[in-house]
Amino acid sequence: MLNISKDSIEKELPPDAMYSLRTLQTPSGGKRLARILMGFGIITFIILFLPWQQNIHGRGAVTALSPGNRPQTIETAIAGRVSEWRISEGQFVDAGDTIAILSEIREKYFDPQFLDRLREIIHSKEQSLNSKGQKAQALKRQIQSLEEAMRGKIDQAKAKLEGERVRFNNAKNQYERNKKLFEAGNIPLTKFQDIEYKYQGSEADFINAEIEVQRVQAEYLDKINKAESDLNNTLSEQFDTQADLSKLRNEYVNMEVRSQQYYILAPQAGFVVKATVAGIGQTIKEGDALCTIMPLSDDIAVEMYVRAMDVPLLSLGRKVRIEFDGFPALQFSGWPSISVGTFGGTVRVIDYVNTHPGEFRILVTPDSTDTAWPKQLRIGGGTLGWVMLDSVPIWYELWRQLNGFPPSLYKEPEVGTKKDKSAKKSPSTDNPSK
Repeated sequence: MLNISKDSIEKELPPDAMYSLRTLQTPSGGKRLARILMGFGIITFIILFLPWQQNIHGRGAVTALSPGNRPQTIETAIAGRVSEWRISEGQFVDAGDTIAILSEIREKYFDPQFLDRLREIIHSKEQSLNSKGQKAQALKRQIQSLEEAMRGKIDQAKAKLEGERVRFNNAKNQYERNKKLFEAGNIPLTKFQDIEYKYQGSEADFINAEIEVQRVQAEYLDKINKAESDLNNTLSEQFDTQADLSKLRNEYVNMEVRSQQYYILAPQAGFVVKATVAGIGQTIKEGDALCTIMPLSDDIAVEMYVRAMDVPLLSLGRKVRIEFDGFPALQFSGWPSISVGTFGGTVRVIDYVNTHPGEFRILVTPDSTDTAWPKQLRIGGGTLGWVMLDSVPIWYELWRQLNGFPPSLYKEPEVGTKKDKSAKKSPSTDNPSK
């Protein structure tokens, strides 16, 4: 009704008395719904301006930070046949414990006394080498004696030659003087012939003395050359024996090392989690896996895989929230402070190359300022993680998600340690003038 007049007829004619008037009034339920929707709209509008922490999520698995603490496959260095198992699966072993024993399958090494026989051969070769060395020393002494004897004989022959030269010169002078006297008729022919005969004999002796010097030298040089030839042959045999001895020693060491490879030892303490060779008597090749050992270590980490488009937003030291398989959790990715059942971590390693197509691997270690990770975690267990970035309004995050844009960074991520920062600041402090 318009209510133009001051006189009211509601007392005489209540609105509920007529159907048409009742339909014009707003139902009470509608009014409540309108109030609820208006309140919900106001709350939603307010919520749009609440802070939301952007994050990068990724799946991964529990692992060890150090490669030496990850599950290791025990492989054989030689081919052989499994003759004995010393452990069972699930058993804890210390470093150096025997896991299995192999037996030989190659004909060359079937002889159980092979090392002893090699040792005997090496000993014989060493004696032969010593004998050749002694022979070489004897030949060197022989050559030295021959050279000394040659010098003595040559000196003796040269001394005799000098004596014959003096007699020859005297006989020659006497011959020339008597020849002049004979030509002048002062001495008889018989005397001149006797002097001439002595002169010729002296000349023959002088020539023989010269020949004797050359003969002595040639004789001793021939002996020395023969001794040097024997010495060279002996040295050559000595070198060949030395080469054979080196080969035998190398073979002996290889065989000694091979004999130690029959015992498969645990490289470090851990649990035997998987045996890949079944039974006794199975033949394996070099490099075949025998079993797997899970090292005993608290060096635990999580490897996560994130999209390539998100890698530039990551930095070392970023906070991470992790949900482990088998541990109940309620995660609010934008509000990590109210998440339940998740554990804190920090980014420790970011790979420089992609692990899977379009994905990069990061390693996350426990956050020392947060709740400790469960002791029941096993290597290989699945995880779901969120790397925390910066805070933005919820309306911005909704807009970003609807448009498929990557998360935003309002500040440059901190890379490196405090030591790196101090190193970067040092130039300015060292040069106050700048």
